[in-house]
Amino acid sequence: MIVYEVNVEIGREHEREYRRWLTAHVAQIAALPGFLGAQVLEVLQDEDTGAGRLALSVRYRLRDRAALEDYLREHAARLRADGASRFPDMRAWRRVLAEPAD
Repeated sequence: MIVYEVNVEIGREHEREYRRWLTAHVAQIAALPGFLGAQVLEVLQDEDTGAGRLALSVRYRLRDRAALEDYLREHAARLRADGASRFPDMRAWRRVLAEPAD
């Protein structure tokens, strides 16, 4: 299993609209082939989060690395552009995680 983590930071003045959009966005991605589910978490403590900003971490669970590569190749650019165009002050960074091999 792979975890694709997307961390976002956005101005609190956009919080209500952003959370509404994010709910639909996450559901759309989680419904793609190879995705097993998603969880949205609010970051409570982070030295890098600016004052007046909301920080969230979205963790998508995927079947395997091939499913992630398919998402990145076929869907990521379009879905990222949608968020960036709606919320120009949003900052996002991503990580890919996996359980250690035994």
